[in-house]
Amino acid sequence: MKETENLAQAYDPRGVETRWYRYWEENGFFQAEANSGRPPFTIVIPPPNITGSLHIGHALNNTLQDILVRYKRMDGYEALWMPGTDHAGIATQNVVERELAREGKNRLALSREEFVARVWKWREESGRTILQQLKRLGSSCDWRRERFTMDEGLSRAVREVFVRLYEEGLIYQGDYVINWCPRCLTALSDLEVETRETPGKLYYLKYPLKKGGTVTVATTRPETMLGDTAVAVNPADDRYKKLVGEKLILPLAEREIPVIAEGSVDREFGTGAVKITPAHDFNDFEIARRHQLPSVNVILPDARMSEEAGAAYRGLDRFAAREKVLADLRAQGLLEKEENYPIRLGHCYRCATVTEPRLSRQWFVRIQTLADAAIQAVREGKTRIVPETWENNYFSWMENIRDWCISRQLWWGHQIPAWYCGECGKITVAREDPQACAHCRGSKLRQDEDVLDTWFSSALWPFSTLGWPDRTPELKFFYPTSVLVTSFDILFFWVARMMMMGIKFMGDVPFRHVYIHALVRDESGQKMSKSRGNIIDPLLIIDEYGADAFRFTLAALAAQGRDIRISEQKIEGYRHFANKIWNAFRFSLPRLTAAPEFSPPGLVLVNRWIVSRLTHRVREVRETLDNYKFNDAASAIYQFFWHELCDWYLESIKQVFSEGSEAEINETRSTLMQILAESLKLLHPFMPFLTEELWQKLPGRKGSIMRAAYPRPESGLAFPEVEEKMELLMEVVRAARNLRSERKIAPTDWITVNLFPEAGKNREILAENLKLVSALSRAREVKLLNSAAELGGAPTVARDILVEIGVGGTSSRKEAERLQQELAKFREVIRPLEVKLENPDYQAKASPEAVAKTRSRYEELLIKIRKTEEGLKLLEGKA
Repeated sequence: MKETENLAQAYDPRGVETRWYRYWEENGFFQAEANSGRPPFTIVIPPPNITGSLHIGHALNNTLQDILVRYKRMDGYEALWMPGTDHAGIATQNVVERELAREGKNRLALSREEFVARVWKWREESGRTILQQLKRLGSSCDWRRERFTMDEGLSRAVREVFVRLYEEGLIYQGDYVINWCPRCLTALSDLEVETRETPGKLYYLKYPLKKGGTVTVATTRPETMLGDTAVAVNPADDRYKKLVGEKLILPLAEREIPVIAEGSVDREFGTGAVKITPAHDFNDFEIARRHQLPSVNVILPDARMSEEAGAAYRGLDRFAAREKVLADLRAQGLLEKEENYPIRLGHCYRCATVTEPRLSRQWFVRIQTLADAAIQAVREGKTRIVPETWENNYFSWMENIRDWCISRQLWWGHQIPAWYCGECGKITVAREDPQACAHCRGSKLRQDEDVLDTWFSSALWPFSTLGWPDRTPELKFFYPTSVLVTSFDILFFWVARMMMMGIKFMGDVPFRHVYIHALVRDESGQKMSKSRGNIIDPLLIIDEYGADAFRFTLAALAAQGRDIRISEQKIEGYRHFANKIWNAFRFSLPRLTAAPEFSPPGLVLVNRWIVSRLTHRVREVRETLDNYKFNDAASAIYQFFWHELCDWYLESIKQVFSEGSEAEINETRSTLMQILAESLKLLHPFMPFLTEELWQKLPGRKGSIMRAAYPRPESGLAFPEVEEKMELLMEVVRAARNLRSERKIAPTDWITVNLFPEAGKNREILAENLKLVSALSRAREVKLLNSAAELGGAPTVARDILVEIGVGGTSSRKEAERLQQELAKFREVIRPLEVKLENPDYQAKASPEAVAKTRSRYEELLIKIRKTEEGLKLLEGKA
């Protein structure tokens, strides 16, 4: 591309984005190498699910990561952004099962090997879609290093971790009540359950005492009563003290169960007597362990009632069983009453099915010692969470953590490396598939059919992707990673688990900083959802407005601790910003041919001013990016480009190019070239495509902007006294422009500007820069007066400078006629308001709010009338 090329009238990102992304990839600009001699900067991508496609949350998350990576890469770091995807056990299995269903097939009709092969085939065909979509956004990942949580290297790491934890006694099998999804037929961790408040019922059931009488219990799940093994009361509850130790006859099941004293029972709930169902309630399970009660499992994995529920209920769906239990109790006179009661119901985070607490034998990680180390790392500042407010959430969850259920009843995932011996019955856990039992050397081995929780492999991501358990050069150089950019909703799913595993297996935290961004909502603050119809599709937005405008919008709205409210209108606004920059270059490029080398300017005030302003903005952008204040960085860049560069500097140098000396013009060319080049580099992490396109058009520029050094503030290029002078001149110009606007003077009319500065210093500054004030005010003449009396009219004040304008031009008479019409309209509108306010009855009878509103409107119109009269006086008497 030659500097002599003319730019189109508007920036069109179509074609530009594809061309430059291909150029960056083909030239290896995204690649990072260990031991390069540059300091490392590492980010691991939160691996999107292979089932996913780009949504607004991905767009925000990856835009912020790319801004950091591009900034650090330009700033001299060996910046690695590690990409990859997660195998997403439940979600992916569901996708492939739906495919099979469309073909009239069922997973269970296939062997496990056949089904897993089918999933791998789907992954190869569709599982990388989101990574290609991230490229549309401009993501500068090192794509040759792409990893997958089921690839060979990561699978090896998973086995190594499982075996080591098992050997240390930190992984164990146990019978516990877990969250169970009857649709996905698998255990879920607490974090995989979405709890929603749902309208429900509280049922009061009478349990007959063996010796006579009844005890009434309250429950929201009457179908589980078939698995009751006790009724518990608080030992301090005088109503039931005499009943402790007595026997009850469990209705419908006709089984004897005891009344027990349990301090955790809430005396205010229901009747104060609660049923204990150890196999189907988390709290009841713990109570049963303390009191050595048996467990009766009455609900099967598919949410149908089991054999132990009794012949009358066996095979019924849980909700159908509820209705039958209630009907049977009612028929026996044992349903005392029912009342409306809100219930916090758990739902599977994947399929939204109501989950079922269920006693099951599962694999667990003994988590507390791992959690303690991760808590300490944050308390000691080894890892910093930004914003800090999230630290309290982190501590609260980690300090009350329960053992982690890591087994899932799926076929897709890392199959648990544990084998059961058919001869001695013991378990062999091994890194490689064993040929014989480790205990008796028997050969009848059967591998556990469960797979590991998806988050188990994801927890190893910061080090497994770098080659662990091998001590690779990449692992040594790039670990710990520098920052993790993630959303708050996976702080516990993922961040906490990476902390625990990183500290355990690497001896150091997995990242120095964790930046937690907020949620993206629609413009009214509503969460985006298909049901509301307020989804914003990033790919459609990129097609319509370009990736740069979309990225800049996300960054500009990404204030710490505050949800993002986005709309197409805001994105369109930043497309206008991209065009503003484009047009600045359209103006500048023809004036840059053979621009001399840059040296600090000394002849032209605005050259020194813009250099100083850029120095200030560079410092501001670097400080805000280093502290993850993306919105403040974007705001600083926006203010510089739109207002300081375009509105003031470029407008100012038009006068230099038309009237300046050769030395002044050469200095301005040199300054303009420097400012454009440095400001493009400053903007590049936010708008990579536009900046590359314009960088290539700057005279004498070679190579990609990605290889240019990110700007650093130079103290020798900050001129506070120049900024003070320029601010004074800008205030005067603003005052003149405001007077023009208030008095409705047409932009085509030339004005005269009369100034009376009270301070001698300001007179000197103005005297030196009359041409600049004249050019920026569109004034035919700027006069410095010797006294305020010479002003006349109604001057305004800029600091201690009195500013008044006069007007002349061919459109003055026409403008005066328009103002006279406007004045007549204002007087017509204000008269009824004046009558109202002069009427004592109105003042007495109208509400204070109504009177205040009338008065406010009256005063607004008075101001408009005064301003219009001043404009008329100027047009009619000062032309």
